[in-house]
Amino acid sequence: MPASSDLATATLYERLGGKAAVEAAVDLFYDKIMKDGSLRPFFEGVDMKRQRSKQKIFLTAAFGGHTKYTGKTLREAHAASVQRGLNESHFRAVAGHLHATLKELGVGESLIQEVMAIVASTQKDVLNR
Repeated sequence: MPASSDLATATLYERLGGKAAVEAAVDLFYDKIMKDGSLRPFFEGVDMKRQRSKQKIFLTAAFGGHTKYTGKTLREAHAASVQRGLNESHFRAVAGHLHATLKELGVGESLIQEVMAIVASTQKDVLNR
């Protein structure tokens, strides 16, 4: 965590705790996802080790970390899931699991709200609307 004098210029990634925090959050998040019967089918046949790795890179970039994300767009990455029925209720469930993950990890409410605002901004792309 950056010194308090650096908080004004620190990225969300840094304020969340950097690499270790993102890695812990992604791992706990996917544990929750895979236990959710409404979401688990969207990950059938997915190499979850690879999925977790891609998500860590994506979130690092999305939160202002030093990694540049060069993967698929959100529309491309979720197109097959949308064809299989991914909808708003699933999006809300995923967002709920992320919120619960961050709370469980002791992230402060103001940081959680920043993360959730980023998540909300992706809904149209994730659901291909």
